[in-house]
Amino acid sequence: MSALPPYASPLQRTWFYSFRFICGLIFFFLIFPIMVILPLSFNAQDFFTFTKEMLSLKPEGYSLKHYNDFFTNPDWQQALKNSFLIAPVATLLATTFGTVAAIGLSQSHVPFKPVIMAILISPMIVPLIISAAGMYFFFSYIGLQGTYVGVVLAHAALGTPFVIITVTATLVGFDRSLVRASASLGANPVTTFFKVQMPLIIPGVVSGALFAFITSFDEVVVVLFLGSAGQKTLPWQMFTGLREQISPTILAVASLMVFISIALLTVLELLRRRSERLRGVTPG
Repeated sequence: MSALPPYASPLQRTWFYSFRFICGLIFFFLIFPIMVILPLSFNAQDFFTFTKEMLSLKPEGYSLKHYNDFFTNPDWQQALKNSFLIAPVATLLATTFGTVAAIGLSQSHVPFKPVIMAILISPMIVPLIISAAGMYFFFSYIGLQGTYVGVVLAHAALGTPFVIITVTATLVGFDRSLVRASASLGANPVTTFFKVQMPLIIPGVVSGALFAFITSFDEVVVVLFLGSAGQKTLPWQMFTGLREQISPTILAVASLMVFISIALLTVLELLRRRSERLRGVTPG
């Protein structure tokens, strides 16, 4: 961030400090809910509010009981298991479909590319409740509603647009002459893809896969429509807990998911910087 030059006018100084103040307010607005959830997850009492002991920073006001409940409660553990059974498979499918689609749409001879792109990324644009309702009727018709396969396919459809966008952005700086050179040396398209294209676009592929994983892992609306009791995921268990039994364990789970999201976003930032270096762009 550039510093304010000494010759700046009063209007420029006003805008300089006002802009930073507005950014600070937006940052606080986005971070404040997380700042509240994290300490409340260590509440020694079964409350969703700060106790006198917590506000006084007394050790007896804090406890790991809610985290212990999450790791020992069979309902929470089954939900966690279901999430890790669904999200990785959905991520693999979304990454495969999205990468193939992005490479295909990057070809100059493909007709109606804007229309095809709009259709492929529509699950990210259409309100989720509409997508969930449409998937419910479609999967009910083909017999996949309430099945593991149906939930995985639905989550893959939601994650594919993120992969398409990230891989397409990576392909913008891709040198097509490398593909032609590989073909001129006798390599078939599959070998060219894995030996030439994939090493260069891997940051975009992995970034898209992480977005697809987060989308599947955090998704609750579609799984409510398509899933059964056997596919109750972690967000579904949290939603059920808020409706039926208000337990502070939800705060502990939310805190763990925040840490997972921070870790994944850190990986995404590292991949973005690596992609810029591969394309000869100096990270800002």
